[in-house]
Amino acid sequence: MTTTISYPNAPDLAADDYIVIGLATCFVKEDGEVHQIEVVEPIPSAALEALFKGIPTSYKLAYATTLGSVLAGETPLLPPDFPTSAQFGDEFVPRVFAAARTYKRREVAKSLISVGTTYTELAYSVERKRVLNATRVVTKEDNIKQHSHTHKVL
Repeated sequence: MTTTISYPNAPDLAADDYIVIGLATCFVKEDGEVHQIEVVEPIPSAALEALFKGIPTSYKLAYATTLGSVLAGETPLLPPDFPTSAQFGDEFVPRVFAAARTYKRREVAKSLISVGTTYTELAYSVERKRVLNATRVVTKEDNIKQHSHTHKVL
């Protein structure tokens, strides 16, 4: 019996493997202004289990499906009922492969949302804005002051 490999970069995965895709509200900083965007990205099993415990999240919804319905080869496909204005997150294809592997290891997470179902009862909040292109500028004031004897041999 031969096994068909669906994805050359992920030979351990097949088109019928379980995956959860989320629609997140994120922000992008351009020209000093912050703009809201919607991002489509995979949700790994551990994150999904945490979302079901009620932690605040930027995800509006979570949609359970299979790899074959969100990927045509290595091209991302927008899930049904997702807005056409939504953008795919950075590194979507490798991240969806990684997330699908988490559901193979943690089979119990598949029972949270059945395939073809959209879950919307998340603790949605944008109080803590998720800025995608934020850069951290380190300044001299960020240095921790050390005691004067720290580097002396006593």
